[in-house]
Amino acid sequence: MEHFYLHRLSPFLLEFSPGFGIRWYGLAYVLSFLAAYRLFVLLAQRRLAPINAEAVSDFITWAALFGVLLGGRLGFVLLYDFPKLLEDPLSLFRVWEGGMASHGGILGLVVFTFYYARKHGVSWTGVGDSLVTVAPPGLFLVRMANFINGELYGRVTQIYWAVQFPTELRERPELLEKTAFSQMAPEEALDLIRHGGAGSADLERVLREVLPPRHPSQIYEALLEGVVLFTTLWILRTKVRVPRGVLTGVFFVLYAVLRIVGEQFRQPEDFNFGMPRGVFLSLFLILMGAAFIGNGLRRPEYESGTSNGTSKSPSEE
Repeated sequence: MEHFYLHRLSPFLLEFSPGFGIRWYGLAYVLSFLAAYRLFVLLAQRRLAPINAEAVSDFITWAALFGVLLGGRLGFVLLYDFPKLLEDPLSLFRVWEGGMASHGGILGLVVFTFYYARKHGVSWTGVGDSLVTVAPPGLFLVRMANFINGELYGRVTQIYWAVQFPTELRERPELLEKTAFSQMAPEEALDLIRHGGAGSADLERVLREVLPPRHPSQIYEALLEGVVLFTTLWILRTKVRVPRGVLTGVFFVLYAVLRIVGEQFRQPEDFNFGMPRGVFLSLFLILMGAAFIGNGLRRPEYESGTSNGTSKSPSEE
């Protein structure tokens, strides 16, 4: 299987000492928040958001902390890693070990935006419409970080762009049995293949023989949830007169559909009712999205920057 790409990327942009440094995953979140801030300011300046441009920085900061990070972390430990949480409650706080759930982050933002809108007397659905419009670039960056980390990889395939992920050794250390590296721990093998050194060429040959080629599903999801979703929502937000709440609903529905498509190529981790958990949870997002769309169309209100738009004051909502 020499023609397949063997994944050798390090999760660190800069590694100051073993296991400590600047990780691509963390950098992806920082860049995501910066991109969301800049895009939100553009919407506010065009009166396509119910928040003034000067207030965007505080809003994005708190949304990042309490919506994305807290919601994403809670979502992961409750939905994907609950047994470990019961055994070791402090694992909830060890975010450097990885583990964020996009569904949890989305729900966290729903709760946070509701609180923010009520506190500041602005339209909840208007805030949500702007936020979902600027969120997909962050989804793109985080999915690309997933690829760099070699996590959340895809199903086995023989397509020519398939990737062999040495990180699979963490779940299947038996792959090295009956090889010259049978006594090597998975993390030791990963370190050798990433950084080179004595025996790295021999290890590479072994890995090419034992690792199945897989879909780079992280890249598929980055393009679907990042590029396709952002392009659609940005056009709707800036070019089409859409009632408040409808864009939020479109985000939920389209994200869920694109996530379900991506799950067809992703190696399932857990199942609910015979479905991959990502698919199962996405069904609830479709229902939520339909509710937002229905409510927005039934009681149409618009941002002041939309063509011929009329906006109710906070006291009228």
